[in-house]
Amino acid sequence: MFAVEVARQQLYDLQNKHGFGHASVLKQSMVLDELINQYQYTYYRHEKSRLPKCNRLGEKLVVRSLAHLL
Repeated sequence: MFAVEVARQQLYDLQNKHGFGHASVLKQSMVLDELINQYQYTYYRHEKSRLPKCNRLGEKLVVRSLAHLL
């Protein structure tokens, strides 16, 4: 997650220096997008492995969504 924060700060700095339409800002935005996508993919795989194993997807989703209430 640290890499995402660094990339986000770099994006803010570049935007403040050059404005939204500058090529370096757009490139940094794509770098940040890729880092976020990688983080979300890794997080999703980790969370998916924690889901209860059962044949009915609906039950898994209900169990998962209600677990935070307990």
